[in-house]
Amino acid sequence: MLKPILLVEDDKRDLELTLIALERSQLANDVIVLRDGAQALDYLRREGEYAARAEGNPAVILLDLKLPKVTGLEVLQAVRADAGLRSIPVVMLTSSQEESDVLRSYELGVNAYVVKPVAFDQFVSAIAELGVFWAVLNEPPPGSLKATRRHE
Repeated sequence: MLKPILLVEDDKRDLELTLIALERSQLANDVIVLRDGAQALDYLRREGEYAARAEGNPAVILLDLKLPKVTGLEVLQAVRADAGLRSIPVVMLTSSQEESDVLRSYELGVNAYVVKPVAFDQFVSAIAELGVFWAVLNEPPPGSLKATRRHE
């Protein structure tokens, strides 16, 4: 079974565009959509309304920077501080080009920082490439479900 892609995005328009782009990339991975950072942490930690979800981490987290309740940077920091979550690839997907946001994201251990392109075609292309890379091409750490299945 393929690991899902976790998409954490609060902007309705950006969410819609990202989902269209992922669909066009023809990935077979399910996409889990969450609208704020607190939900993302509950999902990842299997707490609150997600306490009963199946075990396992997503293939990748596509994370907006400016989220309600808990920011993208705070989610990233919590993921990297948790031994059970820190190996999940995290891609900051944001409209912020501020140098301080980029630097802070990398200081906290983000795998990639992608500024959302304004043009729809560019956006679709960027998301499709991200999805294919992190969900299909990226070699996960040894011992993860995907790595085990690849080498069977």
